[in-house]
Amino acid sequence: MTTPPILGKVYLVGAGPGAADLITIRGAKLLADADIVFHDALVEPEMLDLCPQAVLVAVGKRCGKLSSAQQFINKRLIDAAQKYKIIVRLKGGDPMLFGRADEELNSLKEAGIEVAVVPGITAALAGAASIEKSLTLRGISRSVAFVTLAQANASLGENLVAGTPISNPSADTLVYYMGRKDASKIAGQLIVLGKSHGPETPVKILEAVSTSRERLWDSTLAQLAAGKADDWFDSSSPALIMVGEALRSETKDAAINSKSSCPKVNNGLQDSQILPNSRRRA
Repeated sequence: MTTPPILGKVYLVGAGPGAADLITIRGAKLLADADIVFHDALVEPEMLDLCPQAVLVAVGKRCGKLSSAQQFINKRLIDAAQKYKIIVRLKGGDPMLFGRADEELNSLKEAGIEVAVVPGITAALAGAASIEKSLTLRGISRSVAFVTLAQANASLGENLVAGTPISNPSADTLVYYMGRKDASKIAGQLIVLGKSHGPETPVKILEAVSTSRERLWDSTLAQLAAGKADDWFDSSSPALIMVGEALRSETKDAAINSKSSCPKVNNGLQDSQILPNSRRRA
């Protein structure tokens, strides 16, 4: 009777937003132990320095450039599990957000290969930290939406019929991933909808978040709709478009000074004495 081969284990690891020291400790340990690493195009070279012992395989996808087909990536992961013990699929940001992790997970499980997911910091959270602005803010923003307009292997411009409205979620703060090509369209239609985002709504665009190449474009929806950021973008860097009143420079103080909707807090306890016999005296 032939003994079935011992299969390796695949880890889908979030690389984080860019900076090598923003990967989780668990992710870094797995890179240090990995036999082979399949990495995205957006993974920084410094991140790959964490796994000098591993075979490195680039399988990234970049808009408008020659990319690895998802089915081919799935097959390579399955094939690697026949040969290697620890296989890392290193994904930019968090594996479970716009990373097509479900396709890889399903393929590996169907092949009987053990798989685990290691989360990472997504670009939106790193971006908020970089500009020191919360995506949620009491009295201003109680909802956030992470949005992508990319349609499988094509951009919005290749899939959207001219004049068709862009489907934008209803949230106070919107964060668009992979929206560089359609930035002015996004802004224009948000203004037309006029629900919670008007012409003067703050917009912050961050490129290459958390890296030494990070850049910020800070303006309004009206300026973005007018194409003022078109020539600013660097096509070689990933861009994050953040929209919402929570991003306004003076919003923080206004929110703190606004009337709270919470019940009035009784501060009498701060003047109380704690007695040895557990009785309290004001």
